[in-house]
Parts: sequence; structure tokens; C-alpha cells
Amino acid sequence: MTGTRRTEAEPASPGATDEDGVRLPRLRLKDVVVRGAVQGIAAVALLCAGTPFVAGHQDRETFLAVVAGFAAVLAGTGIVIGGFFWTACAGDIRRWRDWRTITGQTGGVMIMAPVLVRSGVLALVFFPGALGLYHLVDNAAYDSWLYGS
Repeated sequence: MTGTRRTEAEPASPGATDEDGVRLPRLRLKDVVVRGAVQGIAAVALLCAGTPFVAGHQDRETFLAVVAGFAAVLAGTGIVIGGFFWTACAGDIRRWRDWRTITGQTGGVMIMAPVLVRSGVLALVFFPGALGLYHLVDNAAYDSWLYGS
């Protein structure tokens, strides 16, 4: 097995970090919301692909109604609590991989704020997709593949 060794006297650059070891640039609300929306769109596509595997019509409707309900609850709680945590951190928002830079008992809020905001936005995009798919299945013709067996 061969490996590459560094021959320079200077160490490898650790990347862009501040004096606390937190990776830069810090997370911005716009970037977290956009990433959550894109992941929500992907989740709707995955739900559309997975819905035909629920065989019965009543089971399919129940599955979609429960998924839409959980998405609505997660959207509300994620955005409200995540937004509160975001404002409480006063701009010191950290990534999940910056967990080791946390000092103190309340430092986890700096990491949970973007997690909750992203999951809330994901669920906010996912909810109308699941509810719309529920209505499509509910109004599908009896002989269609969307109706189920």
C-alpha cells in the first residue's frame, strides 16, 4: 500500500475557522431555508414514488392523511421553535459538525436552531405535496392505478 506524504515543513491548512474553531462562513437563514425547501421537494418526489407500494385504497388514503398531518405538525413546531432559537443565538449559528466547539450547557441551541428551521421548512413544503396526493388518490377513478386495489 502506498501513500502520499507531505514534504513541506508547514502543516496542512485547517480550513477557514474563527478563533473558537467554528467553520466559516456562518450559516445564514436564507441558505438554511433554501436547502430545506429543496429537500422538501425531494421528499415529495419520494412520497409519490412510494405511494403505489401501499396496496389498498383505504390504506393508501390513511397513509397519506397521516403523513400530511405529521408534516403539518412538524412544520409548525420546527419553524416556530427553530426561529425562536435562531433569534436567541444572536447570529452565533453553528453547523452540526461544529458540535465540539460548544462550551456551556446552552450551547446546543446554536446547533439545533438551523436543524429545526430546515426540518420545519422541509415539512412546510412536504405538507401540501402529501395533502395534494391524498386528494388525487381520493378522487381517482375506481379502475385507475392511483386508486389502488
